[in-house]
Amino acid sequence: MLNRLLSGDYPRSQLLAVMLVAIFLGLAFAPFLFPGVKALNVAAKVLVFVVLAASFDLLLGYTGIVSFAHTMFFGIGAYGIAVANTRLGPTWTALGVGMGGALLLSLLLSLAVGLFSLRVRAIFFAMITLAVAAAFQTLASQLSDITGGEDGLTFKVPEILSPSFEPFEEPFLGVTIDGRLICYYLLFVAAVALVLALLRIVNSPFGRVLQAIRENEFRAEAIGYRVVVYRTTSSVLSALFATLAGAMLALWLRYNGPDTSLSFEIMMDCLLIVVIGGMGTIYGSVIGAVLFVAAQSYLQDLLRLGHEATTSLPWLSALLSPDRWLLWLGVLFVLSVYYFPTGVVGRLRSLRAQA
Repeated sequence: MLNRLLSGDYPRSQLLAVMLVAIFLGLAFAPFLFPGVKALNVAAKVLVFVVLAASFDLLLGYTGIVSFAHTMFFGIGAYGIAVANTRLGPTWTALGVGMGGALLLSLLLSLAVGLFSLRVRAIFFAMITLAVAAAFQTLASQLSDITGGEDGLTFKVPEILSPSFEPFEEPFLGVTIDGRLICYYLLFVAAVALVLALLRIVNSPFGRVLQAIRENEFRAEAIGYRVVVYRTTSSVLSALFATLAGAMLALWLRYNGPDTSLSFEIMMDCLLIVVIGGMGTIYGSVIGAVLFVAAQSYLQDLLRLGHEATTSLPWLSALLSPDRWLLWLGVLFVLSVYYFPTGVVGRLRSLRAQA
């Protein structure tokens, strides 16, 4: 049973296995282990970025494609949910219509980008996808009648997912069961299912061909594989998973705007997560998302504590100022790349192989 779920792709490192189990249990029981609105928001953001980073890793890590249009599909998923719920009301039908429409649009756009651009080599393809993503972000900002423009769209969700829904009067294990909690577990189940689906894809014969293309495109072409078809299919699958991640984000926030799902900063965050966790390993997206989102969310709090504790040393206190959290985040990233050049997962697996 476990072999089927993991598609035969085991962690291959005891420490990595322990980390993955701890992350799974931590996210599964996050509302009870880490009470508070911020902790629940961080856990939900981790779930979204796990799916987004894993879908990007299918492109970058397994196929060797550098695309900067990934957040465009992420935004399409978020806007699909936002626009449908704004127009049709807070119903499950609206969610279905929004998600279906977003997936269809992402399918068509990713297919178009793949067919017209994947014949272009490396940096030129990256620049084309960057231009397409920038154009889409501008379009989303200008179509205010549909997307809400720069202000975005705030919408309602089905009652069972809203914070006001409380089916039980008494708390369970000290936590009030409400629609927000139900929404979190909906995201949790969706994230687990999507990650398992990606594991199945990358460990299938199709996934093996993608890895062969990544290693040597010309050799894969020479032995009979139609590289353009495989690369285009990989691009489409990656876009569809990113669209679902965007829908998860919009469902949780009950809001979406250009800066929320289409900003270039999200693209960079996604790239950092994949590099930190380890490219070409779906597990790396899980590890990287947890580390990055936790650092992004709590680094300022840690620096504030350090800043207050070192007031007697002005130079050190200034260096640990919470306003410099981006500097320290950059330092942590540089150190992680230096000491874990193949990512956390790659490093742990190599240590296991040497033992």
